[in-house]
Amino acid sequence: MVTEYASGAVVYEVKDDQVRYLLLRSATDDFWGFPKGHVEKNENLIQTAVREIREETNLKTIIDTTFKDKLEYDMKNGHHKDVTLFVSKVHPDVKVTKQDEEINQYGWFSYQEAYDTLSYDNLKQLLKRADNYIRNKESIGA
Repeated sequence: MVTEYASGAVVYEVKDDQVRYLLLRSATDDFWGFPKGHVEKNENLIQTAVREIREETNLKTIIDTTFKDKLEYDMKNGHHKDVTLFVSKVHPDVKVTKQDEEINQYGWFSYQEAYDTLSYDNLKQLLKRADNYIRNKESIGA
């Protein structure tokens, strides 16, 4: 079985002591998720995450490598996908410019809104782990 590797991040902002998460809706698969994409040759996971966030949203980000989570699943094409996600904080009210070819829509969501919007259970569980990490890091209560 062929394994495809991808990397990205749970991108968030803190505004008025509230954490908001950036979710993207894929133009090709019509699902909501986090910015991520395929690892290219001679790239490490962090470089891929930075590049993909930049390509999909035009955001310049710094990846927090202290949080690192992994998703694995089988795709419809028979390939296995191995996705590594980090977290990345951006300044509040930063302007997102979506990549029209790949991204149909984007939005900033509270934790509960993001949890309800994410298309897959494995992404919801990852959001829960990331949210715990971020709230501890930022010293923000639930």
